[in-house]
Amino acid sequence: MKAILLLVYLTWSVLLSAQQLDVDADALFIRKIHQQALSDGRCYQWLSDLCRVAPGRLAGSPAAAAAVDYTRFVLDTLKLDSVWLQPCTVSHWVRGDKEQARIVNSRKMGSVDMRALALGNSVGTGPGGLTAEVVEVHSLDAVDSLGRKGVEGKIVFFNRPMDPAIVNTFAAYGGAVDQRGAGAARAGKYGAVGVLVRSMTQAIDTVPHTGAMSYAPGVKPIPAMAISTADAELLSALLSEEPVRVFMRSTCTMLPDQITHNVIGEIRGSEHPDEIILVGGHLDSWDVGGGAHDDGAGCVHAMDVLRILKQVGYRPKRTIRCVLFANEENGLAGGRTYARISNENKEYHLAAIESDRGGFTPRGFNAEADESVFTEKFRKLSTWLPLLEPYGLYLRKGGSGADISPLRSQKGLLVGFEPDTQRYFDFHHTRNDNIDAVNKRELELGAAAIATLVYLIDKYGL
Repeated sequence: MKAILLLVYLTWSVLLSAQQLDVDADALFIRKIHQQALSDGRCYQWLSDLCRVAPGRLAGSPAAAAAVDYTRFVLDTLKLDSVWLQPCTVSHWVRGDKEQARIVNSRKMGSVDMRALALGNSVGTGPGGLTAEVVEVHSLDAVDSLGRKGVEGKIVFFNRPMDPAIVNTFAAYGGAVDQRGAGAARAGKYGAVGVLVRSMTQAIDTVPHTGAMSYAPGVKPIPAMAISTADAELLSALLSEEPVRVFMRSTCTMLPDQITHNVIGEIRGSEHPDEIILVGGHLDSWDVGGGAHDDGAGCVHAMDVLRILKQVGYRPKRTIRCVLFANEENGLAGGRTYARISNENKEYHLAAIESDRGGFTPRGFNAEADESVFTEKFRKLSTWLPLLEPYGLYLRKGGSGADISPLRSQKGLLVGFEPDTQRYFDFHHTRNDNIDAVNKRELELGAAAIATLVYLIDKYGL
């Protein structure tokens, strides 16, 4: 009953508030935003350059430093009111030599090399590698059920697929990724010597996907690798017929922490400069690809939003701030540092919009906030649906983004840009996440969609 009343309330509020919008003028201006983005956009060229000069931008790496320099240079060319770097301390993990994962002396197939990538933050096997019998599981709880008797001295193979029947690919990812993040900690607790994890994608292919993992206090760290889904299928089929031993070798290691930077630029508000509308993405990426969709696309979206608004002659009432966050992939140090300093400075983010789901065709926006303010702010947001729907954009309640989530305590609106994500996990955390995987027009439409929402929030407030 409460849900029905809320829906009636929101619908009635939309009808009433829509009458207060300057609909014709807003529609014309939003068209102008899209014309600028699609006819004179910069985001695709910036993304091409970023992937060329700074591929594999893992926090703490030389490539990450090059990305900071490049994006600061771009923001400087836009003649913003302020551009600056915000230092933050990040972990520094390095992959080392090319990984090896090999089925050893199978009775049916002999020795078979598998495509593998060490998981981020994993320890290495050492230069000599390790060989052990493999035990297959489909959940963390299954490791608990096997206990030390079934796991000790073995390589635990986590083989739970992303559910292909779930339309929301991020929900499918969320249903499987715990084995990547916590599998080594759980298996190590019972004396396992290594972990293999099925890659996080619904595709069956030969491309392994890396990603972050962590260890548990008091549990000896063990090496962890992801193998491609095709190799996961092969290994599983072979295990159903015979015992299998696998050789693993990796030389990854954690080096001392490094100083890197969030890259920030802003247009100062003319009437309410202390109300900040943030738009951003994360500048770091995994080390094996160009980081085009994850999350170079979000960074160039954010930069182009500021450029578009300047090019169409819009002078914002509120401060529009672009933030390119460091270290989202491997610790969230950039987002946490930004929020801490923002709170120390007693800033107020009226809204924060994050683009971190790739550069595909725009679908809409998800929004969340502190419970005490969400209903009222989302009601106001919903009044703009008639202006967004001609561009195929929706507004709905949902998660926003990892980097902006620490700003929740400021009680502004947190918004996640939502493109079509059906192909996102074909590229996520792989060597294939390069500029040739990005469609120029789709990327530019994303910049236009975000610029549209920024314009409406700035003009009407929340």
